[in-house]
Amino acid sequence: MHAYFDCFSGISGDMTLAAFIDLGVPVSFLKESIGRVIPEKDFTIDVHSVSRKGIHAANVVVTAREDTVSRDYSEIRSIIQGKSLPERVRTISLEIFGRIAEAEAKIHRCPVEKVHFHEVGGVDAIVDVVGTAFCVDFLELSSISASTVSLGKGFTECSHGRLPVPAPATLEILKGVPVSGIGIHNEMVTPTGAAIIATLAGEFHDFPDMEIHKIGYGAGKRDLEEIPNVLRIVTGKKVAESFGNGSEKVVMVETCIDDMNSEIFGFLMERLFEDGALDVYWLRVYMKKNRPGTMVQVVCRESVREKIVGRILAETTTLGVRYFQADRRTLERETVEVETRFGRLKAKKITKPDGSIVIVPEYEVCRKIALQQNIPVKQVYDAVTAGSSVK
Repeated sequence: MHAYFDCFSGISGDMTLAAFIDLGVPVSFLKESIGRVIPEKDFTIDVHSVSRKGIHAANVVVTAREDTVSRDYSEIRSIIQGKSLPERVRTISLEIFGRIAEAEAKIHRCPVEKVHFHEVGGVDAIVDVVGTAFCVDFLELSSISASTVSLGKGFTECSHGRLPVPAPATLEILKGVPVSGIGIHNEMVTPTGAAIIATLAGEFHDFPDMEIHKIGYGAGKRDLEEIPNVLRIVTGKKVAESFGNGSEKVVMVETCIDDMNSEIFGFLMERLFEDGALDVYWLRVYMKKNRPGTMVQVVCRESVREKIVGRILAETTTLGVRYFQADRRTLERETVEVETRFGRLKAKKITKPDGSIVIVPEYEVCRKIALQQNIPVKQVYDAVTAGSSVK
């Protein structure tokens, strides 16, 4: 399932949560799920329908208990890491808050761990962020893209005083994200909203070719005079190419290295994948004066390009990198469970251009079974491939 965020009126945490609820995510599910992170007695989620320029949208109001306090980044990270959450929910939540923390740390010139959140550290922001992560997991979204993000102008009041719009943290978070000013005197994008879209969206473009299934509208708190103040999220299936492959834009980052300890490459690859790389390659090349070297190639999405570039420049001896946009076509795939003699194991179900299905084992799952039972990993692979019952 693909989701397209249409941010013609900006984005905030509560708008995102409201749009997902309008798409059909049950409020009861969100309350129970978020209650695994912070006690349900500490917050309430009220949802009602409002009209924004004739468009009916869900409006979410999160109310925190009066004695709840703001937190610093290390506290929020500890809360999320210490709870039993689906891995995807934990990863998304930590990345969103991590982006906010890094931006605030840069602006206020302080260590990331010591960043003290005010507006975005309260219970309501935790509900917005963790709730959004649960919505992505609940709807089983396999890919997310977004439009250009619309920004307002003017000034806004916050705990630091009167700040220009977009707020400094918001702009810092939106580095690498296409934005446009629409001339409206209002804060169209909050730091939480910026971090959500920068984390979730793999690419930014006009409305994609897709088969629309559902549309959700999440209302902002203000009823603007100029445009409907809503976030629109559209879900459905991307229209496949004629030969059955999906198409997307990615970024190729590359450099050539001939003077680095080869042991560092393994460490570099691990960090690049942690940074969001889709693929990492080492290629043998010959450089000036016929010196043997290694070409580092990284395939990533635009949203993490700067992080990938920074990692290569920081971790290697290279003096510079190249990057350019590339087209990528992929087969439709989804995670399934296969019945085997080792129990139900996770695998990938891949649909070929002719409609045929291929089951591909997950390496880490097979490795774990092989080590537990002290058998060749190939036996586990064969058992998954031969599995006939797919859930």
